[in-house]
Amino acid sequence: MTTKLRPGVRALDKLMKSTPAMSVARMTPEQLEKVQTAVIPERGLPALFLGRLRKGVSVRTDSFVGRGGDLPLRIYTPEAWSRTARPVVLNFHGGGFVLGSARQCDWICSTVAADLDAIVVSVDYRLAPGHKFPAAVEDCYDALLWTAAHAADLGGDPGRIGVLGDSAGGNLAAVVSILARDEHGPSIGHQALVYPATDMTDASREDESFLGNVLGIVLSNDDIEVFRDHYLDEEHDRTDFRLSPILAPDLSGLPPAVVVVAGLDPLHDSGVRYAQALADAGNDVTVEDFHQMPHGFLSFPYFSHAARPAMAAIVASQRAALY
Repeated sequence: MTTKLRPGVRALDKLMKSTPAMSVARMTPEQLEKVQTAVIPERGLPALFLGRLRKGVSVRTDSFVGRGGDLPLRIYTPEAWSRTARPVVLNFHGGGFVLGSARQCDWICSTVAADLDAIVVSVDYRLAPGHKFPAAVEDCYDALLWTAAHAADLGGDPGRIGVLGDSAGGNLAAVVSILARDEHGPSIGHQALVYPATDMTDASREDESFLGNVLGIVLSNDDIEVFRDHYLDEEHDRTDFRLSPILAPDLSGLPPAVVVVAGLDPLHDSGVRYAQALADAGNDVTVEDFHQMPHGFLSFPYFSHAARPAMAAIVASQRAALY
């Protein structure tokens, strides 16, 4: 059966497959290094590709010192005056733990800031292969500690913190939520997991969505393998919940969650399985399934007709938990 792609998705697929630098599996080491160090311009074609900063939201850069060194931040604040402190959402970008930056999330983060009326903090955690697991986990948990400690200074409420992440960032958001519970860290009031990677073991290769990923739109199965090889060493235990949160021995007592999945995504089934595991453990979970969308669709709002409905669903879930 041939999958009929929506026009925007078809155009995105054609563009990405015509550009080797869009696929980590087709990158040379030199290309990977160049992509990791590239700075996305604030204007021009990147804004058309990744989406523009929402009007009425200001963004500034900052940094803090984590256990692994200096970590850059992008902080999004609604320009309208607020009588009371706003909720704070901490964002972790996607990119397979290897690619990406906080800058690429401008549209997503500014949409949350505008529509939820929240402060959004987005962290540039260390990337593999130069910084393998658990560097990203450590950086993201340190970012949570910093955000909670500085929420009031940002105009936020330290008692109303949510986490948000897409793809690898979804993995990190899930893991940070578990760590915060286990280490009696800052209270997290909501987790938004967008097409998250939840299982790093070989079991994920048996998912129907992985086996059926013949089109490889945005994310091919080869890309997944290369991302994992960059992030992990042979001695890493892939059943460690900091890699595979779905295998955490206890998933109870976690924040309310919205799990966004995409029908044309090899990670679709593992995302649904994680949502079910959260629900089975007694947590409040909503699944938003966008059947005609590929992995990463929220990063390309002008190509993806479901990007805005997906963001509306995320913000609605955040509002229910954080207000």
